[in-house]
Amino acid sequence: MDAQGIGFWLTKRAFLSGDREALVDGLRRLTYRELNSRVNRLSNYFQSIGMKPGDRCAMLAYNCLEYVEVIFAAAKLGLILVPLNWRLSPAELAFNLSDSETDTLVFEPGFTETVATLQGHTVIKRLLVLGNRDVPGTNAYEEAVAAQPDDEPISDKPVGLDTPHIIMYTAGTTGRPKGAVLSQGASFWNAINLNQDICFTQDDRDLLTLPLFHIGGIGLFTLPILYAGGTVVIQRTFDPTETLNLLAEERITLFFGVPAIFLFLIQHPGFNPHAFGKVRLVMSGGAPLPVSLVKQYHDIGVVLQQGFGMSEAAPSICTLKKDLALKKAGSIGRAVFHMEVRVVDENMQDLPVGHVGELIIRGPNVMQGYWERPEATAEAFSGGWFHTGDLARMDEDGDVYIVDRKKDMFISGGENVYPAEVENAIYELPDVSEAAVIGISDPKWGEVGKAFVVPKPGKGISEEEILNCLKDRLARFKVPKIVVMMDKLPRNAAGKVMKNILKGN
Repeated sequence: MDAQGIGFWLTKRAFLSGDREALVDGLRRLTYRELNSRVNRLSNYFQSIGMKPGDRCAMLAYNCLEYVEVIFAAAKLGLILVPLNWRLSPAELAFNLSDSETDTLVFEPGFTETVATLQGHTVIKRLLVLGNRDVPGTNAYEEAVAAQPDDEPISDKPVGLDTPHIIMYTAGTTGRPKGAVLSQGASFWNAINLNQDICFTQDDRDLLTLPLFHIGGIGLFTLPILYAGGTVVIQRTFDPTETLNLLAEERITLFFGVPAIFLFLIQHPGFNPHAFGKVRLVMSGGAPLPVSLVKQYHDIGVVLQQGFGMSEAAPSICTLKKDLALKKAGSIGRAVFHMEVRVVDENMQDLPVGHVGELIIRGPNVMQGYWERPEATAEAFSGGWFHTGDLARMDEDGDVYIVDRKKDMFISGGENVYPAEVENAIYELPDVSEAAVIGISDPKWGEVGKAFVVPKPGKGISEEEILNCLKDRLARFKVPKIVVMMDKLPRNAAGKVMKNILKGN
């Protein structure tokens, strides 16, 4: 096997630090030697059922150590993993499977009914069920692994950094989802880039809370930590009580989450800042981070840093340095080491400091393209740079501020309105828990803002109070014309507010 492929990481770790703890999944703990042995057995099983380099293998499961094993078995053999979002409907899952022409599926028994439906609408022909871990004879996955030798597998083709490894489907809030093809090199360079900023060590312990079907679950920081020889503690799904317990009990040193996770944690009745006592890095990404939330954590002695990435970049693009987390709250910081970023106009000309334009990026961790979508790929890479679709500005220090998604901006009375700016202002109100703003049609102004607000538990705040406070904080044309109070905002599994749903309200 080519040492360049990321599957080699486990081979090397088993040799260098085989007795060190690699994965923690509930009561199950694997050393690097044990993890590599199991991944080898799984790889040999995949070969025994006829899987070859380039074949697609899908995973439909909650976070578990088997998920990590499948990621690495695919890497060792040159297979392409298709992570499936278990929150999608069978029809949506069927699209992803059919679009990628995936014929092998590993799944948890809780999804058996869904899988039966998928078999009738896709080309799935090989199934491997994880089964009940505690009942002998019911776990086909364990039986398959146990029956194979743990010799290092030999791929039919050389496996290297250019080998496609993951097809990560975009959220698909508008139009059909697109599959971002990430090479093994994309994950390698993501690990290198993050290590330049964070300096991972073998003593680091990362809490995996984001779902592994999301690029954040894989790249922040599961694969980078395993590259560095540290430990990944797996949380099946996010639960604030369990998260707080794991942070303390497992002596976590690294914790990445989306803003919604940090919001739910600090509002939890059992929240205790001492849970973060061993955590040296607390980072948020995946959605705009309210400045007010950064201040809340700062007030209890926790530095909440902001990062920025996307599925197409495996995912890291920018990080804000720890000593600037409060001073430059709202900034995503500077590009990671092996990444270039620019803020440009419609002609791809660089804009002056402070001017808003599209953020474009270039680097070795950017995707190879969209699966079987040559036109979409060509459009995304217009001019040799990947166009993120994010509107941004850059300050005199080179730190980047995301203003909003290009598609979320609306124009009111001829003026650009960026919902993220309005949302940040709403978050400054002490009784507000969550906020989202969209643009809606208006006969006089063309478009106006509509805000959806969730009050903090036990707090009451009126539409009039919100609007009056915003008038002191924002230009008149930015103040929403309508405020809707809600119990909660619709979010996807990555913690992002689904504004397409709000637009239907």
